[in-house]
Amino acid sequence: MTRATGLTSFTGLTSMGGVRAVTGTTVLRWVARWPIRIRLTTGFAVVMALVLASAATATLLSFKAAFDESIDNAQSAQLAALTTATPGSAQARPESPVGSDTSTQLLNPATGAVLAGADQPGEPALLTPAEIATTTRDGELRVERGDATDAGSLKGPIRILAAPTHNHTAIAAVATSLAGRDAAVADLRNELAVSLPLVLLVSIAGAYLIAAAALRPVERMRARAARIGVNDPHPHLPTPPANDEIARLATTLNDLLTRLHHALTRERQFVADASHELRTPLSLLTTELEMALRRTRTPQQLIAALHSALEETERLSRLSQDLLLLARLDQPETSAVPTAAVTQLRPVLHALVTRYRHGADDDTLILDCAEGVAVWADPDDCARAIGNLLDNALHHGRPPILIRVCQTGGEAGQGVAIEVRDHGSGFTPEFLPRAFDRFSQADPARARAGTGLGLAITAALAARNGGQVIATNYPDGGAGLILTLPAPVTASTTSATI
Repeated sequence: MTRATGLTSFTGLTSMGGVRAVTGTTVLRWVARWPIRIRLTTGFAVVMALVLASAATATLLSFKAAFDESIDNAQSAQLAALTTATPGSAQARPESPVGSDTSTQLLNPATGAVLAGADQPGEPALLTPAEIATTTRDGELRVERGDATDAGSLKGPIRILAAPTHNHTAIAAVATSLAGRDAAVADLRNELAVSLPLVLLVSIAGAYLIAAAALRPVERMRARAARIGVNDPHPHLPTPPANDEIARLATTLNDLLTRLHHALTRERQFVADASHELRTPLSLLTTELEMALRRTRTPQQLIAALHSALEETERLSRLSQDLLLLARLDQPETSAVPTAAVTQLRPVLHALVTRYRHGADDDTLILDCAEGVAVWADPDDCARAIGNLLDNALHHGRPPILIRVCQTGGEAGQGVAIEVRDHGSGFTPEFLPRAFDRFSQADPARARAGTGLGLAITAALAARNGGQVIATNYPDGGAGLILTLPAPVTASTTSATI
């Protein structure tokens, strides 16, 4: 029966502890729902209350200690005067002024009778026989008595200091009432009890106003953010003039909004350009088919119409594949290189040059690549990126087209630069900064020879493989596209270094 009772008690305590834990968690969750200015003010109020309470306690204790020290010093001076006075002199006949808070006596050490200093006839001695014996033995006695004790005209509580005279013929005793000290301490305590709550209330109000003022810039930022729309030309939050955390937060958010605004603008432009590029071949394809069906055509005319429709269909297919590739490259999960490996450049470049040459003796393309030059990249990405550079040079430049591969080095590490240079008129100054933008073409009329996605795809593929591509014009004429890819750490090449 006892064991069962103990188990029940333990279960009950565990249950109560669980209830307390759940209650504490609930309180914390409840407090977490408060507005931040209320939480700041509440936290300040709690800390301020603890500080004021500690200060009040320390003040009272220090004041009481100083009062006690003053009383002890006064008693010691009076006792020294009594114990060293010449018998029969005025100092040896202690008297207490009427209304004084101090009483002095000379007592017979043997009988305890009052020899001198009694305020009233028959006044009892300040010390008991036991205390007189202790004073005679120890040489000095300090004792306090409570509120219910009186010493002649003195009301308790009192403090008594006693010592034998220098000739040991009497015991000198000095009694001081502590009522004045207690009254002064009580007055100070009452003043603190009234003033400190007022100080606390004023401090809480000030803390609330300061917290509200500190959070006012955040509220302005929130209100401005609530008004920002997708068509807002200036999506910026107000930045406080102070260089503090809120100002830095506003700057960071403004940078984020700027990036999002630019990304939205690019996406809108991309959709508009893609719609334009898709609409043109679709319109031409529709026109070819309508013309073929409008009246009776000869077999040769139908074949020509089908060839034209096939060209537009192939253009649509290439455009769709390019758009899908760019969409995949924009996704974070596909931005990493899928099959990065050591790729030998000379076989890749030789295959591309063979594909674009019209014959064995064609000198349109000139390849300058040493044996053993390799890059750390996906082979398909590498071939696609370099092929786009060749397409651009062949369609918009003039031969000969020089393909030169060189080893590079720098603070970022070893790399390989594939330069494709033509000898045409070069890029226009207006087009050069946006050469790698999507649907960007030097010809505003958007010739049907291309869609303006080749260089954009090359830039995306280079970035995915840890490289980059730049466009430049040469002083002696012609444009250059330089694709830089990382080199394997163990790759050994015989090419020169730029």
